[in-house]
Amino acid sequence: MIRLTRLADYAVVLMSHMAYHPEELYNAADTAEATGLPMPTVSKILSLMAKGGLLTSHRGLNGGFKLARQPSGISVADIVCLVDGPIALTECVDDSAGDCSFETACPARGPWHKINSAVREALEGVTLAEIVTPFGHNAGEMRAVHDESWPERTH
Repeated sequence: MIRLTRLADYAVVLMSHMAYHPEELYNAADTAEATGLPMPTVSKILSLMAKGGLLTSHRGLNGGFKLARQPSGISVADIVCLVDGPIALTECVDDSAGDCSFETACPARGPWHKINSAVREALEGVTLAEIVTPFGHNAGEMRAVHDESWPERTH
């Protein structure tokens, strides 16, 4: 079974929650309560997303976190890669030094690269805007999600 880590799943949940109103600041306590996720996990994910450039951090009494780009410019792959590292279904497709003694003669290596690319492209093709739009938001509520004044994705 191919499965993302629970932390990556929670990160997508948190980022999707923030995409409903991307102009707002979100603090860890309120976000944990709104999503039902444990506070320490929310704090860890928010910090990780800020370090990775998907969120901006605002200090102070009324501080919090805010999406760094428009939701249509943040893909599920962006989030997953920050939490889990590169998307790689097998060790031989993540460009790391593996210890598989069959790697050079493996007949499945080529197909695994093709499969891995398809999974990566699928995750890159789903944005936060697409995740939140199907849940009943009308164009007025989603105006900030598609605001072209936000910086575009860099990759």
